[in-house]
Amino acid sequence: MLWDIFCKVIDNHGDIGVCWRLAAQLAARGEQVRLWVDDASALAWMAPGHPQVQVLAWADQQGAEPGDVVVEAFGCELEASFQAAIARRTAGTGAQPPWLNLEYLTAESFAERNHGLPSPVLAGPAAGLTKHFFYPGFTPATGGLLRETDLARRQAAFDRTGWLRERGLVPQPGQRVVSLFCYEPAGLASLLDQLALAARPTHLFVTAGRATAAVEGVLRQRVRSHPGWPAGSRLSIGWLPLVTQAEFDRLLWACDLNFVRGEDSLVRALWAGRPFVWQLYPQDDAAHHAKLDAFLDWLQAPPSWRAFHRFWNGAAARTQPLADEEWVAAAAAARDRLLRQDDLLSQLLQFVQGRRSAA
Repeated sequence: MLWDIFCKVIDNHGDIGVCWRLAAQLAARGEQVRLWVDDASALAWMAPGHPQVQVLAWADQQGAEPGDVVVEAFGCELEASFQAAIARRTAGTGAQPPWLNLEYLTAESFAERNHGLPSPVLAGPAAGLTKHFFYPGFTPATGGLLRETDLARRQAAFDRTGWLRERGLVPQPGQRVVSLFCYEPAGLASLLDQLALAARPTHLFVTAGRATAAVEGVLRQRVRSHPGWPAGSRLSIGWLPLVTQAEFDRLLWACDLNFVRGEDSLVRALWAGRPFVWQLYPQDDAAHHAKLDAFLDWLQAPPSWRAFHRFWNGAAARTQPLADEEWVAAAAAARDRLLRQDDLLSQLLQFVQGRRSAA
């Protein structure tokens, strides 16, 4: 089948990251994919390309004919010309191609309630047609999470020590290795203070982009206000370049604790099976705090892990201890629960086949 996946970039590590993983996994299963995106610049470093994935400019929808399946990611709305083309194909064949809204990832209860429900198109050139909601999620009543078929094999074959050595790090006894992929959390300065003054040494891998800028800003401020800070620091920092999705996965596998942000990296942190701290995309009305609490309930996060998440997302004022044994056990248990569920792509293919059979 030919799949059309549409993506408008808000956070190009998250939305385009999810859409690329979906497109690449579809291609790996023999499907043809056209990925329509308004800003494909991040793919130049994020993804190596795939011969069965064609990346097209959003503006080129004019005059295009739809494929066998249409996927709108994260609430983006197709151009009127492409909606009209879907309507023409439906009128000509008597069968509408499956048209899906791939929604944002959430553990909130409405994901289970709304997953798979029809959404009639009430206005515009495609009026009278029907879309369907497809909700990724963490429970069997949702659409699941993206997971490659060979993920477990690649993780088992991963050489952590070799990977760290290639990046100039030979961990010392008791040293903690941490990755940082974040926006600009208010608690960042507190975290760096905590790591610098802790009894346990830490090596912090800082990802390129906003995380690097945020850490550099804190370090400049600390040096101005406290010359010589931090005396006797237990914190060393490695500055990472932009990396591919595959290399980012290896980073998460190599670290004892991962700070992640948005949607794509949360899923990859879950598959890594190691403790993590998730920063949600901040919303002005603090709606992300309810989303965080729902996720922490599903995660069965112990109190200290829950408290640190709330601190990191601006819902609590004070930091808490980092990554104790309870975090380790809860992260492993969460991964095991997810591995017992069908992955998102398998469920998506089943859903589409069901819609095509019913047409």
